[in-house]
Amino acid sequence: MNFFSLIHVEFKKIRRSKILLLLLAAVIILWVPSILNASVNFNIQDIGISPENNFLIQGFLGMSWFLFPASMVACTVLLNQTERGNNGILKMLALPVNTAKLCIAKFTVLLSLAAAQILMSVGMYFISAAIASQTQHYPFLLSPTFVLKEAGLIFLASVPMITFFQALSVCIRTPVFSVGIGLASIVPSVLMINTKAWFAWPMSYPLFIITSEYGKLASSMDASRIEWIPWIPVAAIFTVVCFLLSCFCFGRAERK
Repeated sequence: MNFFSLIHVEFKKIRRSKILLLLLAAVIILWVPSILNASVNFNIQDIGISPENNFLIQGFLGMSWFLFPASMVACTVLLNQTERGNNGILKMLALPVNTAKLCIAKFTVLLSLAAAQILMSVGMYFISAAIASQTQHYPFLLSPTFVLKEAGLIFLASVPMITFFQALSVCIRTPVFSVGIGLASIVPSVLMINTKAWFAWPMSYPLFIITSEYGKLASSMDASRIEWIPWIPVAAIFTVVCFLLSCFCFGRAERK
């Protein structure tokens, strides 16, 4: 079975699952308060950011700090539970398939789900901004290019975090513990982005990126400067280690 066939099979497995509905529900919950509290964006003169930019960034801050990482924790566990339920993993391992390839296929699906939720959030932003523009009689809609750029930064910065959650769900077979550790790892992100060692905590990367963008858009705020060195090497090493650990451990317990 080749790699593309494995990816096709993995997508078929989640076709009838509630994962996409879960991601969509989280996105709706994120943006509804932005619509209801749209008037707050006019009370930020001391920050020096325009209401339309604040509307977008505040939504993306909420997404990048907790909602998006928590959704990825849930997705990793749900994807692995599809294999463990009814001993599905044993049936897959009985086939002439390489476990590393199967793990990579699942990771590809996980990245696709991450991209899907971010795109859902972008779509919900435009709907929310359009509604807020009508209710507040002010143009909240921003350029699609700018919005997609910010969304793309979140996605790219989240890859190391997603590999960690994948490794966590593979190595810890008890869902409760896997979810608990994953969610607990998200909480310190707010503290880490305010330290010089923020690059050592991959769960803080999406939040740090958006916080940095916030500083660039607000004239009275100091932008958190992104230091590419040592960030990129550390992120790359962390991603590779977690990725290899996932591939090495995937299915080993079941084979025993």
